[in-house]
Amino acid sequence: MGLRDPLYWLYEKRLERRLTSQEIPRHVGVVMDGNRRWAKSSGLGGAELGHRAGADKIFEVLRWCDELGVQVVTLWMLSTDNLSRDEDELGLLVRIIDQAIVRLREEGWNTKRVGALDILPDSTVRALKEAEEATSGNPGLVVNVAVGYGGRREIADAVRSLLHDEADRGTSIQELAERLDIEDIARHLYTRGQPDPDLLIRTSGEQRLSGFMLWQSVHSEFYFCEAYWPAFRRVDFLRALRSYGARNRRFGH
Repeated sequence: MGLRDPLYWLYEKRLERRLTSQEIPRHVGVVMDGNRRWAKSSGLGGAELGHRAGADKIFEVLRWCDELGVQVVTLWMLSTDNLSRDEDELGLLVRIIDQAIVRLREEGWNTKRVGALDILPDSTVRALKEAEEATSGNPGLVVNVAVGYGGRREIADAVRSLLHDEADRGTSIQELAERLDIEDIARHLYTRGQPDPDLLIRTSGEQRLSGFMLWQSVHSEFYFCEAYWPAFRRVDFLRALRSYGARNRRFGH
């Protein structure tokens, strides 16, 4: 063990001791960015090792969240834009995601699917449904798996679902237009029934949301971290929580 390791351990402990329960967000969303760049910068060559290291990192971060009392985590594993990637890399990425979902089920994390199932491969749809059915109601952290997810697509799907439901009740478009409010749409989002994210973290130094949780993030705090996702450390996570806890959340007041 080098000198750096105990120093970081001590620093982590100091950060953790200074956190209060009021500074722990209920819901954390994570844009897990930088797998390919991490592999390249580490001299590991192709994207496969980066994606596999990124999948392993998921379970470290879930343990940190669970230990600190976070209630919900949303992990953006595959966006609608990612589906246009090179066919070989996309196939590899989907297989790694499928394996991660199976591992979530095997480890007993309360897993929820978040995304458009109709645009995903059958293997991924099956893995998501099996994980959700097997872990529904499990105690502890809720893990939203955002696969085939796009913020604009989610809002469009929510409105479509709302229109279908109202049509089944015999509601006319005119009647719906006169009484439609924010909560009507919110009840049809992928994350319905859950608290909106308090904190959104994006790794790799990019400072944009790229469509992640567009509706739900209206009052979220953002934290952009320079580390690539596979290199994201517990100390980076604690710094994000420290930054969140230091902010004055006025919610428009």
